[in-house]
Amino acid sequence: MALLASYDIVFQEVPGEVTLALNLSGCPNRCPGCHSPHLREAAGEPLDEELLDGLLARYGGSVTCVAFMGGDGEPAVVGRLAARVKATGLKTAWYSGRENLSPEVCLDNLDYVKIGPYDPARGGLSTPGTNQRFYRVEGPAGDRRMVDATALFLRNNGPGPTDPGGSARLG
Repeated sequence: MALLASYDIVFQEVPGEVTLALNLSGCPNRCPGCHSPHLREAAGEPLDEELLDGLLARYGGSVTCVAFMGGDGEPAVVGRLAARVKATGLKTAWYSGRENLSPEVCLDNLDYVKIGPYDPARGGLSTPGTNQRFYRVEGPAGDRRMVDATALFLRNNGPGPTDPGGSARLG
């Protein structure tokens, strides 16, 4: 059973999407330097179809994507819930700290995938040389493939008053 520790509407986790990020607890990865160590403990309420449907009813009109942040201990649950979200017409994402995507998750139910444990020496997605990868999932159902889109996170590291997306940058 996946446990929902918290949720928020975010703008940076999936480039170009307004995302309802569902933070799942009980992470088994234990990455050194983890930015969310509180998600290691099993805490929160069970994320089942009823709770997910309630969140979608409340926020589905305000977001374009739902991201499962974690859930590595429950990949089949993440896959099942992603299919439910996908059926509503929203995009789906899964942030996993594993080296590889679990075979229990069908790519047909995902639009984006982030994989890779956090390595403090290599940094996160916005750091050149990171070991983490962000993928866009493309192709017809049954023949989906992951296309590396990590560079979308690197575009804001250069000089200039605005990023290529057109949003103002301070400082």
